[in-house]
Amino acid sequence: MESAVFIFTAGSSLGVFLFRGQTKYYFSLFLHILLIVTASSWAFRALSAGGVMQFNLLERAGFILPVNIDSLSAFFLGIINLTILMGVLYANGYLKLYRQTQSDRQLSFHHLALLWLHLSMILVCTLRGGTAFLISWELMSVAAFGLVVFEGERKDILKTGYAYLLQIQMGFAFILAALLIAGSQGYFFGFDSLGAYFTTHKPLPVFLLFFIGFGSYAGFVPMHSWLPQTQLTAPTHISAILSGVLTPMGLYGILRVLTYIHTDLAPIAFLLLAFSLLSGLVGSRNTFLQHDGKKLLAYNSIANTGIIGIGIGAGLLGIAFNLPALAALGFTGGILHIANHALSKSLLFFGVGSIYRATHTRNIDQLGGLIRTMPKTSFLFLLGMLALCGFPSFNGFVSEFLIYWGLIKGLTLHTDVLNLAVWAVFAGLTLITGITVIGFKKVFEMAFLGTPRSDSATHAQEVTDDLLIPQLLAGLFILTIGIWPPFFLKLTGNVAALYVTDLHPIDAAVPTLAYTGSIGATLIGATLFVLWIRTKPQKPICIDYHSPNSFRKSKKEHEFG
Repeated sequence: MESAVFIFTAGSSLGVFLFRGQTKYYFSLFLHILLIVTASSWAFRALSAGGVMQFNLLERAGFILPVNIDSLSAFFLGIINLTILMGVLYANGYLKLYRQTQSDRQLSFHHLALLWLHLSMILVCTLRGGTAFLISWELMSVAAFGLVVFEGERKDILKTGYAYLLQIQMGFAFILAALLIAGSQGYFFGFDSLGAYFTTHKPLPVFLLFFIGFGSYAGFVPMHSWLPQTQLTAPTHISAILSGVLTPMGLYGILRVLTYIHTDLAPIAFLLLAFSLLSGLVGSRNTFLQHDGKKLLAYNSIANTGIIGIGIGAGLLGIAFNLPALAALGFTGGILHIANHALSKSLLFFGVGSIYRATHTRNIDQLGGLIRTMPKTSFLFLLGMLALCGFPSFNGFVSEFLIYWGLIKGLTLHTDVLNLAVWAVFAGLTLITGITVIGFKKVFEMAFLGTPRSDSATHAQEVTDDLLIPQLLAGLFILTIGIWPPFFLKLTGNVAALYVTDLHPIDAAVPTLAYTGSIGATLIGATLFVLWIRTKPQKPICIDYHSPNSFRKSKKEHEFG
């Protein structure tokens, strides 16, 4: 049944050209919901059954397209569906002005590209055959290109789109080369050939090819140059999707390859940690040199790719040196941070888009005082900002705490050189977090506190509910993960179990997370209450005392507050 729905959705996607105006949007939303329900049912069944769920996706069409869904696939399907849903809901309000300026054909191509991006990402996560996977990967890249050049009549946007496509194709060449090398020994062409190949060959050279190919998509430095300008150019709801799920597809590829590697783990771990530290430091440093809100968030995506890579690299280091705590906590924290970043970054991109709709500028230097004129957007932006900074009771705290705790447990390594390496990673991660906290504090003060620094900021008004509802949805998930981590740690633990066997260190961390989360929730609640009181308009207190029978002329009222 699910296969038929999937085929029907793919075939019906061209139907967006048959509708006009708002009807076009609702038709595409209907098809997205069909995809979400179908892919979510696959993920739920795979997680419930355990192991790998296999079936032929094109059986009803008379073709063979084998699908394999394990916990890693299911995890990414969940992130894809949730982020796409929030992005499509946000598009309803954000595209209102575009419906007045863009042609019906351009809007149709936009909805078609978004549908095929959704389709292709689902296929990328579920296909293991080399040819089918590479075709799906190309479909994903081309669909993203179509979304980036939505306003293709502008030469600068078209130039950015072509630069993105060129760099992604270079990464595609490295992925193709790695799969060809693995299949050159007579093995099956695809991911399933990697297990046999790595048992007889050193994994590091081929993994390096995969890392360059997938890492260029994930935004690892120095393969990141396409990412900031692309996310700046795309419409805001597409920028959220690019940062939330499209970029992490590169991380999916790296994690998929790692499921087949059981030797040479130490050099691979150090390679991943080195590039992750570089990405985190470069990304966090460049983030707060930006004045455009979207470009700022784009560089922060690079920093968070580094944090995720640090968690995965630390987990590999734990496996290589037989440290169960470092392995379990590193992998679980890194994998969970993929979901946390998708939620937080989507919320912040939506916030920047709402500010742009209200003020017609994304320049932070021209804002100020928005917490008074746009209180709902301001508080939701603050929520996403605190989550990305890793404050307690928010989702980012859970994943970063696991990575930090795993690194501390890893200090039991027997050699001074390895201890020094772990200390270096710990210090680097602390520096990345510190820069992020200080930088976002400054951004919030400039954009939302103080006095307006432009007429547009002075006359800003709160956006409509169709732009606020997706932000609220993201915020609810952020708080749910932060306040109730055990359930989500169990789901993430199913993914980590593909790499590590002992997950008891995760159970040991749950009480600390619950305790810290409750204290953090109290402090955050008190802080928000104080901010609400400070920004609530005060009625002037008037004193006009005089004798009832007095013939004196009443004095002018004196206002306080």
